[in-house]
Amino acid sequence: MIYTVTFNPSIDYVMKVDGFTTGGLNRAAATYKFAGGKGINVSRVLQTHETTSTALGFIGGFPGKFIKDALEKAEIPTGFIEVDEDTRINVKLKSGNETEINANGPAISEDAFQALLSQIKVTTPEDTVVVAGSVPKSIPDDAYEQIAQITKETGAKLVVDAEKHLVEAVLPYHPFFIKPNKDELEVMFDTEIKSDADVVRFGKEILAKGAHAVIVSLGGDGAIYIDETHQLKAEVPKGEVVNTVGSGDSTVAGMIAGLEKGMSVKEAFRNAVASGTATAFSDDLAEKEMIEAVREKIVLADLEKE
Repeated sequence: MIYTVTFNPSIDYVMKVDGFTTGGLNRAAATYKFAGGKGINVSRVLQTHETTSTALGFIGGFPGKFIKDALEKAEIPTGFIEVDEDTRINVKLKSGNETEINANGPAISEDAFQALLSQIKVTTPEDTVVVAGSVPKSIPDDAYEQIAQITKETGAKLVVDAEKHLVEAVLPYHPFFIKPNKDELEVMFDTEIKSDADVVRFGKEILAKGAHAVIVSLGGDGAIYIDETHQLKAEVPKGEVVNTVGSGDSTVAGMIAGLEKGMSVKEAFRNAVASGTATAFSDDLAEKEMIEAVREKIVLADLEKE
């Protein structure tokens, strides 16, 4: 089983406003509500790839019920732990540029956090645990490391998509793969990435620190995959980017789904990049038809041979 962990889920309330102005009345041309949070996004895209996962994390109040109901309607199993305060609602304002207003989210008790860890303790080497996103202030700073310790003991594969200090804490526990974007890679190594060779060099340093593989998102320039035997660059088709939310999560889901289906590393990476790119071209997370259309146009190159 694949388990996705979202510490701080949200309802993403998307509002499209033509010609937004501050200080006055604006009327939305359209609004949408989605179950949000990085781990939840991974589960949703896995479901699009017909790959089952169970969404874990913390929910509360009527927004939490909305998220649980939305996932169950999509036939995504959940194992959420309910907390006293309401799950957050984040506003995504789209009017030419995209403006995000993210709420803090509920306080998580120690008992609730330990209940989540107990869920992960029953995993096996057949399982994959995906941990993504920020950690609320009420959760221990070493939450990622605690989960990494558990998966090392149970043998479950660990996938991480998070900020520098959270990623660095899990590297000694040999995560299955991590997925920084170019900017995050620059922050990790306090440097400026100027070429594909730079990405590969710093990606190899991450491998040396313990990760089995790294996917580095490059935005419109595609992505690069690095492990002990592969150095692959994916070039993506040009298109109108309409959604910057969830592209990285979709990439993670596409890679996991491809490997779960028995694809080679090369084809799983193609599937990953197709998923992330298709989401960038969509109003919400990518649908199957868009992913397949993009996949056919992705060009893979072996950087080691260049």
